[in-house]
Amino acid sequence: MATATADPKRRALGKGLESLLPSRPAVVPQINATAVESNGKPLEIPIDHIERNPFQTRTRFDDAKLAELAASIAATGVVQPILVRPLDMPGRYQLIAGERRWLASRRVGKSTIPAIVRQVSDEQTLEITIVENLQRADLNPMEQARAFQRLSQQFQLTQEQMATRTGKDRASVANFLRLLRLPDTVQHKVESGELSFGHARALLALDSAEVMASAAQKVIALSLSVRQTETYVQGLIDPEVKQKKADKPKQELDPNVREAADRLRRNLGLKVQIEDKKGKGRVIIEYSGLEDFDAILTALGGDAEK
Repeated sequence: MATATADPKRRALGKGLESLLPSRPAVVPQINATAVESNGKPLEIPIDHIERNPFQTRTRFDDAKLAELAASIAATGVVQPILVRPLDMPGRYQLIAGERRWLASRRVGKSTIPAIVRQVSDEQTLEITIVENLQRADLNPMEQARAFQRLSQQFQLTQEQMATRTGKDRASVANFLRLLRLPDTVQHKVESGELSFGHARALLALDSAEVMASAAQKVIALSLSVRQTETYVQGLIDPEVKQKKADKPKQELDPNVREAADRLRRNLGLKVQIEDKKGKGRVIIEYSGLEDFDAILTALGGDAEK
């Protein structure tokens, strides 16, 4: 597969799938006498002439939702064409976008499927696949994190560029990438839905993979909410402070200050303290790496470039 470089002349991703596709129509291999030059209009292509996309970043498909889509296709057909590219073998194609529609059509026994054919490179196929998936709402958090990682590593894109191309804000991109710091066991829990994105972000404030894994087990066992998880994590981070608070009369913190600290913890997934005395004090934000620091700058309106 071709590897992208930092050459400024290389085609940029653009803000949508159309910007990734060649503007000139391409001649596609004939599958029968009615096959014509690709001009943006869908062709009816035999389903068994289409191969799966090897660059697919999605690893899980909800079987119930796939069954619903299959039932809809059986009743009304495929409303939106899939996107394919021609292979070297005559009459054979490779899927670029629309895998769920392709799988659902196969499930209900469709012999053909409407498809738009484009002549694109391996590199463009990978870009289109990643962006198309990230623009969907049903990827699990780990799939999104790994997709952003591929854009960063294989195409040398900054977090700001990834945010622009996928329509997400930069803080979200940074937060998804930080999920890759979780140990594999916890990542699997996030993938399976046992832990939410909010739970995962709270666990990232812990120092080691072992502590994260242990805390994740307890969160699942006790069915803790995200807010309860944040409180539990803060107790693990500051056990002495927690004990001191338990041993002496609690000093009431201004509700607005407490809410501000909680909001910062939730947004950053980091340890945050606000010390306030009659309207004066300091905000303490602890970070353990460049990604954390970048997230802080982004939240504060800074411009951290990686």
